[in-house]
Amino acid sequence: MKPVIKEKFDSYPQEARNYLMDIRGLIFAVGEKEKVGTITETLKWGQPSYACHQGSPVRIDWSPKAPDSVSLYFHCQTTLVDTFIELYKDSLTCVGNREIVIPLSAPIPVEELGVCISLALRYHRIKKLPLLSM
Repeated sequence: MKPVIKEKFDSYPQEARNYLMDIRGLIFAVGEKEKVGTITETLKWGQPSYACHQGSPVRIDWSPKAPDSVSLYFHCQTTLVDTFIELYKDSLTCVGNREIVIPLSAPIPVEELGVCISLALRYHRIKKLPLLSM
């Protein structure tokens, strides 16, 4: 992890940091499973961002404006969040066309997030398929 990324994670409250580190690990695990190639970890808009050549970036963050949750952000001009809503409207909280909110009081929905992350990391290969191939 680059020092600037570590510094960002270190700035989060412990509980949020733990959730975000677990989600970060899930992003890399899904990327390896899906064989998407190198995932680049940077800061975009002050948030940890994960991108690969064939996918759409995934950003993660905690905000003091919503201290009881963490969020995953997706590019708003994709069909990703619309697809997530179609697939997981009863189990994920999506906001607008770019955000999934995970309450810190609930377990991380690993299965659902794994699918969402997989779709994002493969987006440019699957974007023309109905429901992104789901």
